[in-house]
Amino acid sequence: VEYLALLVPSHRFPRSIIFSMEDIQALKAKIAKLESEKARLMKSDEVEMSTLDDVDPSKEEVDRRSIYVGQVDYEAEPAELGQFFSQCGVVNRVTILCTQDGKPKGFAYVEFTEEAAVWAAERLDGHIFKGRNIKVCQKRTNVPHMGKSKGKGKGDG
Repeated sequence: VEYLALLVPSHRFPRSIIFSMEDIQALKAKIAKLESEKARLMKSDEVEMSTLDDVDPSKEEVDRRSIYVGQVDYEAEPAELGQFFSQCGVVNRVTILCTQDGKPKGFAYVEFTEEAAVWAAERLDGHIFKGRNIKVCQKRTNVPHMGKSKGKGKGDG
């Protein structure tokens, strides 16, 4: 059995990690699967521009650093929105939601690296972006089952 040893630098101490060739093949297969999933997602109903600075932050923490942008021009690109909001802070991700047909829904979410950028971005509410007055507010965190009633909407009686 062949093995590969890697010396991994660490801020605390260097350490060796030993992988068998079977481990390496399994990792390559996993990487290929992740890359195909990434390609599929890029073609799905969300168009994203992102950097992978955060590995797995909590949803609430991400939402505190994010804004909702309404009345977005249908021809707008994520990079254009990112550049527009870069005056507020470093943009981590721009998501323009689309229909199943691939047509933009007219709103987007912008995630910043710092919460302070949200405050600055909210000051752009009502400003013109690509000829349209945009609506800007802090992104709310979705609460499961919020707004869904169990009845038929006819009141309490």
